[in-house]
Amino acid sequence: MKTELKIKWEKLKKKISEDLLDDEIVDFDAIIFLIGLQELGQFQKKFSKQKKLEIIHIAICKLLSVYGYYKLDFVDDEGWPHYKLIKKLPNLKPGEQTILIKKAIINYFDKSNYIH
Repeated sequence: MKTELKIKWEKLKKKISEDLLDDEIVDFDAIIFLIGLQELGQFQKKFSKQKKLEIIHIAICKLLSVYGYYKLDFVDDEGWPHYKLIKKLPNLKPGEQTILIKKAIINYFDKSNYIH
């Protein structure tokens, strides 16, 4: 399973990099940020550091909602989604957290047929 995940992850990184960047390979954090931007639907050029953290939070909540950890609660007047914690997150080691999020990211892009 780890090999399949690694292959899909590299394929996704390559595709995003080719679509959005010239000579760079997109990293894990940038992909999460892109998902947050996509979910927010606001693509302005500048965000404060606090807003960037909130965008990453949106992405993590969206990604983990597939596993039943979060549920979209409401979207505020400014268009920002707010999630509610449904069940406690498991205690995972950092490497296990990364694997869980990578699987969720691949699932996110699979659902949109982006990497096919």
